[in-house]
Amino acid sequence: MKRKIYSQLLDWKNNRNGDVALLIEGARRIGKSYIVEEFARNEYNSYILIDFNKVGNKVKRLFDDYMDDLDTFFEMLEQYYKVKLVPRQSVIIFDEVQQFPRARAAIKYLVADGRYDYIETGSLISIRKNVKNIVIPSEERTLTMYPMDFEEFLWAMGNETLMPFLQKRYAEAKPIKEMHREAMDYFRRYMIVGGMPQAVEKYVQTRDFAQVDLIKRDILTTYRNDIRKHAGRLAMKVTSIFDEIPAQLQRNERKFRLADLDKDARMRDYETAFMWLSDAKIINCCYNTTAPNIGLKLNMDRMTLKCYMADTGLLISHTFDEKQIASNELYRKLLMDKLEVNAGMLIENIVAQMLAAAGHSLYFYSNSDKADADNRMEIDFLIRKEIVTSRHNIIPIEAKSSSGYTTQSLNKCMNKFKDIAAKLIENDEFAEEAVRAAIERAALKELLEDERFNAENGICMAALNVDEDTDE
Repeated sequence: MKRKIYSQLLDWKNNRNGDVALLIEGARRIGKSYIVEEFARNEYNSYILIDFNKVGNKVKRLFDDYMDDLDTFFEMLEQYYKVKLVPRQSVIIFDEVQQFPRARAAIKYLVADGRYDYIETGSLISIRKNVKNIVIPSEERTLTMYPMDFEEFLWAMGNETLMPFLQKRYAEAKPIKEMHREAMDYFRRYMIVGGMPQAVEKYVQTRDFAQVDLIKRDILTTYRNDIRKHAGRLAMKVTSIFDEIPAQLQRNERKFRLADLDKDARMRDYETAFMWLSDAKIINCCYNTTAPNIGLKLNMDRMTLKCYMADTGLLISHTFDEKQIASNELYRKLLMDKLEVNAGMLIENIVAQMLAAAGHSLYFYSNSDKADADNRMEIDFLIRKEIVTSRHNIIPIEAKSSSGYTTQSLNKCMNKFKDIAAKLIENDEFAEEAVRAAIERAALKELLEDERFNAENGICMAALNVDEDTDE
């Protein structure tokens, strides 16, 4: 399946010319091995893939015996894999490199040799854990891989025209009336299936949500096994957080409430467990910032956070697990928006997923001022504009799921931070366009008239630019 990370791999190959290795990290089952081998097959004359989950000791011993004799090292690899390596036209792949840290340490010498390109893949948990007694190579560039985004899902479904159409209409500030139903049907299917490649592939092949659900549950089981295997003394706390995510997101107030785990629980006791899940790319943590300005990290409150699943499709399977299987009927109700579930949690989760995949750190703004109602507000997400023009230059984002929405917090924010560059309120037919605009450009178009849009039975997203140093 077509993935956007392919272009980043190509950019690395063409511009770095072997002076650094490329490390592809990300969650388990995200498609790292697939895309790397496809890239090697298409862009090189030959390649060798060493899968350290399967390779025997014969190959592993080469890294111990021949790092001071690379001519012999490469000759032995060629003989073992029956592949002819061509200088500057071949790539060697270290798949699941975390299983054999010695190979990662060897990157320093292999890159310096300069004959071939090198790509490593691995799970972030094990990569960070299995570094004892090795020197982390500085000759490494890291790329993080995420679940398939909406456009990649459309590609897998054989539709390469819808997203350019949406982008064009957004740029022109025109509604998509004639394509509204089709666009939302695709978007809801993406939200339900998710972006894990195996799940998407199964849906493309079968159009059977129940079969897709089985794959997603296999992935969730893999994550649980990883927790037991790698989390060590944190395993119980990590598991309790993981199991509690759907219930926490189902609440209207989505800040993670530790008291639901243990009435005596404190964030200082659970912070490392949250970090473990975040490092594994199983969750996306969204931290409270005490001031909506460009120094979001400087004002971060690590004790207050929201916890989203990294893939919304996995969240749905994780939520409906009473019988260990979600039926096609349940999925049909989700597709038709007829299921009695807090749809807001799904919309908010998928916005978090898309922002994280675009490289944004996740922050929200919450002020519970009891003395002044005008100061009480909560903004779902805050992101920094790509082009910084002043000291305060951010985009607050609100994600809503129904016609029963209000923009009270946004209005309060507008009144408190009066220098507003733009405001956009979108209904369901503009949800994906609005999200993509915030994600990819991190900047809004000129002020659009609110009356252009209605919000009946739709997904509402409101965003505004805050620029405190502007007089306009």
